[in-house]
Amino acid sequence: MSRGGAAAHDEAGASTRPLRSVVKTFAVIDALIERGEASAAELAEIVEEPRSSVYRMLRTLQGLELVEVGTRRGLFRPGVGLVRMGGQLLSRFDERTVAMPALDRLRAETKETVHLVVRRGFQAVFIERLPGERPHILAISLGGTLPLHVGAAPRTLLAYEPRSLWDDYFAATTIEQWTERSPVDEAGVRERLEEILASGVAFSDEDVVIGVATVAAPIFDRTGEPIGAVGVAGPKERLLRKNRLADVSGEVIEAARGISRDLGSPRWPAR
Repeated sequence: MSRGGAAAHDEAGASTRPLRSVVKTFAVIDALIERGEASAAELAEIVEEPRSSVYRMLRTLQGLELVEVGTRRGLFRPGVGLVRMGGQLLSRFDERTVAMPALDRLRAETKETVHLVVRRGFQAVFIERLPGERPHILAISLGGTLPLHVGAAPRTLLAYEPRSLWDDYFAATTIEQWTERSPVDEAGVRERLEEILASGVAFSDEDVVIGVATVAAPIFDRTGEPIGAVGVAGPKERLLRKNRLADVSGEVIEAARGISRDLGSPRWPAR
């Protein structure tokens, strides 16, 4: 190779190095979103980069709040910066666009706060939230996240996934109580997941916020796969009254059924 050709080759290589770095960084982020949490060693294997390089990427991403420390030492997970970025793109979600009329009707019928949740890795992301007429305190705002074992809508997202994903989730997740009413271990969460599958509706009784209850039901896409959950949240003393709970449960189920139908779904679980 001539001196001029070698110089051109070196220049081309130098110009593509930043692009390769960006590609690898996005691969790390994508792996974290998919897995929920991972160690630097696991990420290094996935993106086929030296562990030292992955550590440098993670430090940079932590500085940008795109990555944060996980639930155990040595683990990392997606950060709040990704949630903020995702919040700017919420209107692009097809399920949100299709669901809005049903969510509006559900809020009008119940007078309570209505939310739409989708699964991203091992997190439930709140992509829509319509405040009720009678305000109450909720821990999760629009764009916020919860682990899949906490709350009615997140548990609904997990319940309709294959049992193999349940196993992966519990292997990667420490079951920690959010409140004194939250599940305390894997067995307790699995019991609630089975109850959701049996009834087609999920309930949360103060396990996210003390004093607040939630009713949720699953949404399915045109392939019959679970893609989200719709929920109604309100003060426990209002929502869990016997006659009131039956009415709200029916309204949530009908909303979820309608959204699924509008998405072209061939299925919906029996009540």
